Amino acid sequence: MHAFDVLGDPVRRRLLELLSQGELSSGELTSTVREEFEITQPAVSQHLRILRESGMAHVRAEGNRRLYSVDAESLRSVDRWLEPFRRFWEPKLAALETEIARGKRQRRIEEER
Repeated sequence: MHAFDVLGDPVRRRLLELLSQGELSSGELTSTVREEFEITQPAVSQHLRILRESGMAHVRAEGNRRLYSVDAESLRSVDRWLEPFRRFWEPKLAALETEIARGKRQRRIEEER
């Protein structure tokens, strides 16, 4: 399955978002996603299987628990595909960063007065 086919599903994107914060158990993932998307446990398990089979997530056994983590390498193909489009948002993000720094500096100056 192509990376964008995997990422095209909002449940799988959410699972990856959760995993981007660190390793989580299948129970923790299932609980959060079931509540947010109102889907069954078998449906969440199916999405986790797709993430595993696509290489976007790793799973390891720890006792009777299954712990999931993101495989960042699999996301590199997405990153490479996005490369030509970065020119559309990177200058705007740099400008935003400059404005935020100006605002912080201005507040600091005002607080020192």
